[in-house]
Order: sequence, then C-alpha cells, then structure tokens
Amino acid sequence: MVTELERIARPRPATEPDRRVWDLAATVVDPEVPVLTIEDLGVLRSAHVDEQGGVLVEITPTYSGCPAVDAIRDDITAALARNGYAQVTVTTVLSPAWTTDWMSETGKTKLESYGIAAPRTRQAGGTVSLGLGIRCPQCGSLHTREVSRFGSTSCKAHYVCQRCQEPFDYFKEH
Repeated sequence: MVTELERIARPRPATEPDRRVWDLAATVVDPEVPVLTIEDLGVLRSAHVDEQGGVLVEITPTYSGCPAVDAIRDDITAALARNGYAQVTVTTVLSPAWTTDWMSETGKTKLESYGIAAPRTRQAGGTVSLGLGIRCPQCGSLHTREVSRFGSTSCKAHYVCQRCQEPFDYFKEH
C-alpha cells in the first residue's frame, strides 16, 4: 500500500516508457551521501519521455543553493545516455520545497548505517516532535551535543555523542 506521503515523495510515472526513465534516474546516488539514491532522498520529482524520444527529468534539491545539483544533473544525464537516451534535459524544480519528510524509511536506515543520524519523522498532522537529543548512530544514546550547526555539508549539523565520544553528522530536519 502506497501512503499519501510516498505518493508525494516518489511520484513514480504511470506509463512504462516514463517508468523506465524514472527507474534509471533513480539509481543515481547523492554525491554528498553516496549511500543514498536520489529516489531515497525524494529529490527525483518526475521523469518523462516526449514524442521525439527526448527525456525530461525534474529534481528538487534539498537546499535551493545545494552544490550537489550540478553533479546530480550530470550523473542523471550520464546514466540515461548509457541506456540509449541521447537527448536528456534535467531541470530543477523549487516548488514545492523539498522536505526531509520525502526521505524514504530505507534512506533513513541507510543514513544510520553510514554513521549519519537521520532526520526524525514528523507526526501526523504536521507537528514536529521536540526531542531533547539527537540519537547517536553509533551507540544509540540520546546524550549528544551539537558542535556546529553545519556539518560536512550544509544539510547536516555536526554532533558529538557524550556517551561513546564519537563525532557524527546529523541530517537536519526541514
């Protein structure tokens, strides 16, 4: 069963040609977090093959100034070219704005396994739970402290676990 959030976050096309392009584009990984595909992140917004065989793919960056967008665009174009699509256009769509709610549960699990604390899931009705700590991806402790609002990339904050003393990134909610 596809939830409403999954339908919004991963609007997989209805036609077979469009789904084929979607599936190819969906294999592209985020250059800043290489364990996540752009589909895991919910960055892939649409994929369409036109009547002349050209392809249009739309993506929404996690931030409007995300430096990874150009690399993602190039990787989508290359992935589709390897599979016979010569004319590929990748456009950036800023509305609606990306939200961490669009990240799949599989993506959040991959983040944790990679050592990055995943964004928390919002409650139904749009409320955001206010936790007292971010769970350490190494030991699971909530006894953590923010070191810097910005981690290795602007979409992450840098934390340290006060129990196991391991530093880690936290993928910020928004």
